[in-house]
Amino acid sequence: MNRILITGNMGYVGPGVVQHLRRQFPQAELIGYDMGFFAHCLTGATRLPESRLDRQLFGDVRELPADVLQGVDAIVHLAAISNDPMGQTYEDVTMQVNHEAGVRLARRAKAAGVRAFVFASSCSIYGAGGEGAKTESSEVNPLTAYARSKVRSEQDLHPLADDDFCVTCLRFATACGWSDRLRLDLVVNDFVAGAVASGTISILSDGTPWRPLIHVQDMARAIEWAIGREASHGGTFLAINTGADSWNYQVRDLAQAIAESIPGTEVSLNAAAPPDKRSYRVDFSLYRDLAPAHQPRRTLPDTIAELRDGLLAMNFRDASFRTSQLMRLRVLTALRDSGELTDDLTWALPAAVPGPALLV
Repeated sequence: MNRILITGNMGYVGPGVVQHLRRQFPQAELIGYDMGFFAHCLTGATRLPESRLDRQLFGDVRELPADVLQGVDAIVHLAAISNDPMGQTYEDVTMQVNHEAGVRLARRAKAAGVRAFVFASSCSIYGAGGEGAKTESSEVNPLTAYARSKVRSEQDLHPLADDDFCVTCLRFATACGWSDRLRLDLVVNDFVAGAVASGTISILSDGTPWRPLIHVQDMARAIEWAIGREASHGGTFLAINTGADSWNYQVRDLAQAIAESIPGTEVSLNAAAPPDKRSYRVDFSLYRDLAPAHQPRRTLPDTIAELRDGLLAMNFRDASFRTSQLMRLRVLTALRDSGELTDDLTWALPAAVPGPALLV
């Protein structure tokens, strides 16, 4: 790979992906493309993550300039409105960014001679998954705008794939773990933050839903595999569950494991909460078969310890973190309230500065 474009690189997952690809493809030109909404949300970083890139470009993936694609061999498409609360608040924008812009980018990439297109999909497409572990052939049941955007993207990416344009849709489990731009609106990260800040893990459901998990560093390793995947190994189009069977957990068991790892932590369970329909266990055997050298390496205990130690190093003590800038929806809300962002999540043009009055 001579040139790799990473969209949405300035979010939660991006810094780890950039660092990993820099190690694995030291001679490649790495280019980032991002709106920069969360560029300021650094957490304990010792250097700017984008300093590992050859170029950082700023722009809207809905309007990506054609010249950005010149000479690009592979695209890692991370750019998205990236969780259910944001998708609910910005439903139309979610479909524009996550589905329409992504498919349009893939079409243009194919025409430009890009060889590999890696799409960050999600296991959330299984929605209310029932009892059995979901395989790639299982029926999808998206319950949110975010999940629907991923399903529609996969459907429209499929016919674009051919021998010259290899498309891989990585259906990632729920992300967790430390990042240079940490998010706390993810279940494991949220629970560890509560334990560190207040000694309490507050479960906002009855604790029974199932969630598969994956560390952000293992997501980066999966992306490396997808970039180099041969079309003969899985087909020119591949939608694949990405994670490990051992990382399927019920929410209440996650909370208990974290409480046991951080002494003095109490678990608060809302038994009266309405059931969370988003519950799914996932079968990752296909990923295990096709990518044996890129299987997840991180464990839940070391992920908990990493998050705990990182938060303590930041002197994190915010018991009200769910209303803080470590929640992505709060960042967007603050930018809108200040007039920096428009309702369709584009940067607002600066107000014109009146010039000096002319004397006549």
